[in-house]
Amino acid sequence: MGKQPLISVNPAGVSQPGGHYSHAIVANGMVYISGQLPVTASGEKLVAASFEDQARQVLANVKVILEACGCSVDDLVQVRVYVDGIDNWPAFNAVYAEWAGDAMPARAVVPVPALHYGFKVEVEAVALVPG
Repeated sequence: MGKQPLISVNPAGVSQPGGHYSHAIVANGMVYISGQLPVTASGEKLVAASFEDQARQVLANVKVILEACGCSVDDLVQVRVYVDGIDNWPAFNAVYAEWAGDAMPARAVVPVPALHYGFKVEVEAVALVPG
C-alpha cells in the first residue's frame, strides 16, 4: 500500500496564507486546518474589531475552508481556540455555539498572552472528510 498524497487547500474565499503554510491539508480522509486569524478574504486584518466580530470572521474562514474540502461544520472532530485572555471565553462560546449549531466536536479554549498582529482569537480545527 503506497503513501497517499497530501492535498494542500488554499481556497479563494480566504486570504492567501501569510507565511509558509497551507490553510488546510487533506490527508487520509482527514482535514487539518491551520490556525485562522480574523482576516477577510481581501486580506483586511480586523485588529480593531470587537472580540465577537473577530471570532465571527475566524469561524467564517474555517467554514470556507471546510467547504472547499467537501466538509461542513458537522464534520469537525476537534477545534482548538486561542484567546488573548480567559475573560473572552464566554463571548467566544456564545459566538461559537451560534456558528456550530448542533455540532459539538471536541474543543479546547486556551488563553494566551498575545496573538500575531494583536488579534484577539485564533482557531485551528480537524475534520473528517465525509464518505
